[in-house]
Formats: sequence, C-alpha cells, structure tokens
Amino acid sequence: MSTMQATHGHSQACCNIPPVVSEGYVPKGSYEELGGLKSYVTGPEEATKGIVAIFDIFGYFDQTLQGADILAASDHHQKYKVFMPDWFNGSPCPAEWYPPNTEEKQKDLSEWFGKNMPQGPAAALPGYVAALGAANPSITSWGLIGYCWGGKVAEIVTSGEDNPFNIAAACHPAMVDPSGAEKIPVPYILLASGEDPAEDVKQFENKLKVPHHVETFGDQVHGWMAARADLSDPRVQEEYIRGYKTVLEFFGKHWN
Repeated sequence: MSTMQATHGHSQACCNIPPVVSEGYVPKGSYEELGGLKSYVTGPEEATKGIVAIFDIFGYFDQTLQGADILAASDHHQKYKVFMPDWFNGSPCPAEWYPPNTEEKQKDLSEWFGKNMPQGPAAALPGYVAALGAANPSITSWGLIGYCWGGKVAEIVTSGEDNPFNIAAACHPAMVDPSGAEKIPVPYILLASGEDPAEDVKQFENKLKVPHHVETFGDQVHGWMAARADLSDPRVQEEYIRGYKTVLEFFGKHWN
C-alpha cells in the first residue's frame, strides 16, 4: 500500500456500509434516460456531488449495482448521487465468453472489444457529464469510478484536456498505462488485484503527481469489486467491502 497526502489523520468520511447481499440483490435505484444513454441512478435528490460509475465489460451486474448503492449511501457526512450509463447500449460482453478457451470465443471477444474501445466513452464523458449537470442542477462537482475496462476509461478521460472530474477511482483497471498517470490533474485512487500487472501498477503510482492512494488486494481476482465478485465467499465479501470503504474514505479526504 502506498499513499501521498492520503493517510494523515483520520478520514472525514464516516462509512457505514450496509450489509452486502451475496445473491438476489435488489437495486435501490432506477433507470433513466440521461445524455442519450440508459443510466442506473441511485442516491438522494439533494446531493451536491455526483459520481459517474463506469462498469466493466459485463455491464449491469448485481455486484456492480450494489457497489453503486454503497457509494450513494455509506458516507454519513457526504451523500453522493451515482450515475451508471450503459455505454454498450444493451449489448455487454456475454459472461459465457469467459474464459475464452475456444477459437470461437476468442473471435467473438476480439470483435466485441473492437467495437467497444475505451477511448469512445472517454471522449463522450464530458458531454455526458454536462447533460447530467443540466438535469441535476444541485450537483456542482463530479467524481468518477471505473471498474476493469471502466478503469481504463477513467485513466484516459482524467488525463485528457477535457476532463470534467474533480476526483477519480480505478478499481482493478485494465490496460494500466504509466505514461497516462503524470497527466492526471486530480486526486486519484487505484485499487489493483493480485492478478493485475504489478510492475505497471508500481510505475503508474510513481508517475502520479497528485494526492493518491495505490493499493493491491493481493488475494483477490481481477474484478472483485464488480461483476466477478463471488460475494458468497466470505473473504471476497470482506475485501469487496474494504475496497468500497477505501474509495469512500479517499473521496471524503480529497474531494473538496
């Protein structure tokens, strides 16, 4: 674990994460059409801070929706309204393609990724956030969290010239590129799994020039905070909860 200006004193966030449901989770939010995209929306109407959540390639999974609800409701000092847009327009990557252990699966997966490069949503996010702001005038500041593929989206948009976010989190991000880190101008938290490339994560951390927190959850699989979380496993559930607490505490400290 490593931090810069991220562990001094106690967190201002008082996180009380509700009990995690391992099966049959009932999402607390609803779906709305925002910025031309179907979006899962959760959190209080009076929120002054909004979080855009970029899911992984599997789309709207219960574990990911539960994570959005956790972000919206667990910080007693600061309520967030969370928006999770459907960048795949109802066509996420089918879970049965993993593992890609046949030529057919590999071909299908390659074609899917070719149609769903992270650069597309990254370029569209400034406009999406503008649309969210128009529909939610009480929100004056925006944060971002991305999972796996969405973590790459987070890296690209925050390191770009049109970044609309004040803070960002990347959870088990895919395709970590250390060269993007030095261009990120906002506080940034990266939580890696034990399956993620350790050297890339280390180099990414070394190039960050902003308040940051980088930590590896060594016994967790890539995706443990989103669709690949096996919440029936007590250890996975424990680290799923700790991951969200860590993000919320970082946001509580560094999102002014």
